[in-house]
Amino acid sequence: MKAIRVHTYGDVDVLLYEDAPMPEPGPGEARVKIGAAGLNFIDIYQRRGWYKVSLPFTPGQEAAGVIDAIGEGVTEFKPGDLVAYAMVLGAYAEYAIVPASRLVPIPPGVSIEQAAAVMLQGMTAHYLALTTYPLKSGDVALVHAGSGGVGQLLIQIAKRLGARVIATVGAADKVALAQAAGADDVILYREQDFEAEVKRLTDGAGVHVVYDSVGKDTFLKGLNVLRPRGYMVLYGQSSGMVDPVDPQVLSQKGSLFLTRPTLGHYTLTRAELLGRAGDLFRWMATGQLHVRVDRAFGLSEAADAHRYMEARQTRGKVLLIP
Repeated sequence: MKAIRVHTYGDVDVLLYEDAPMPEPGPGEARVKIGAAGLNFIDIYQRRGWYKVSLPFTPGQEAAGVIDAIGEGVTEFKPGDLVAYAMVLGAYAEYAIVPASRLVPIPPGVSIEQAAAVMLQGMTAHYLALTTYPLKSGDVALVHAGSGGVGQLLIQIAKRLGARVIATVGAADKVALAQAAGADDVILYREQDFEAEVKRLTDGAGVHVVYDSVGKDTFLKGLNVLRPRGYMVLYGQSSGMVDPVDPQVLSQKGSLFLTRPTLGHYTLTRAELLGRAGDLFRWMATGQLHVRVDRAFGLSEAADAHRYMEARQTRGKVLLIP
């Protein structure tokens, strides 16, 4: 089969399109013929070596496709089943071995491309809005990168829960995407001081929660727009890693909460995994949640796909199609 392999950390040129042996499922595993793989910033962090992965490796943490073989002891799935998964390394390939415990069935009304597009980013938006800081009617949330894959989904879910959403975007042509997702106010953070704008839009009161996937460029100002006892939810670092923070700063700025969550800790049990994915698929199938696929690249074009993401050009989900 063909796969993308990384033999050394570095720039996009370390993503090599190579022949690889066809993998065989072991006990409790299934082999999935990948129909679409989702790209995420964690793939870039791992490629760069910011998040260490044993070399060599095949990137990619989310995909959807068809089971074509199962290992001993797998009873919940069979060859021919449509499935999706996240948080299992190796999705940039024509086939992947996945523990059956990490697979989620794709229901009627949801395509393979839609499923691949929503597993990691959708479940991230789900846990951020429903669990990390459970939004409720009347809350005010600041969502950075509101036109990105997670951002558009997070805005939609936040509005379902009754929150007011202020979103930031990096370019004028991205404003409409955040608005279409339901954002009440949109700030062009490269042209406007988002700290001043948020304070103006909230009459100086600030927001209950900041959902920050940008990191270095936005983090410190984000602390300044939180209400007392507000939550800084730092779940990404597309602009770079945040510098270390003195905990006293949290006290000085209003007894703030700071958390750095990851999806793995919010899908610790199979019931939690199926619950989050099930909500997303149900909302998608009934038209209550819209997933925007921005661009699809061929598997051999993985380097171009990473360049596109790193240039912050994304306006939704980016997929790789074997």
